[in-house]
Amino acid sequence: MERTYVMIKPDGVARGLMGEILSRIERKGLKISGMKFAVMEEAKAKEHYAEHAQRPFFAGLVEFITSSPSLSLVVEGKDSIKIMRAINGATKPAEAAPGTIRGDFAMDTGRNLVHASDSPEAAEREIKIHFGEGVLLSYMRCEDVCLYE
Repeated sequence: MERTYVMIKPDGVARGLMGEILSRIERKGLKISGMKFAVMEEAKAKEHYAEHAQRPFFAGLVEFITSSPSLSLVVEGKDSIKIMRAINGATKPAEAAPGTIRGDFAMDTGRNLVHASDSPEAAEREIKIHFGEGVLLSYMRCEDVCLYE
């Protein structure tokens, strides 16, 4: 079972889109196995976006992502990394297809509502940054916990 890191960024939270985004993830068939709602600490933001540290937009990105609460998620399922990137849509909202989160709701690349890991290595690194090690449980299937008559 593949896991990926997903974040509903501060703009998605402020616009009241958490429920819509979570619903899209679950309706696709992916499972949410970790969730944390918090204002991201500056040190975590800098670690998360470390590959952009030398770019001119880095300071603004850190300032934005730490400005108000975001929702960090661990999402799992077959091909979850590729599927979440497709659900999110292209980074630039003008290039995002209708039916994707960014295509339906985002207007600006700097405020594009969501983030999802782009590789298994990035997913592992980002999950460790935001959730630590050994805190997540595997998702239990309904057959494992539900009672049927």
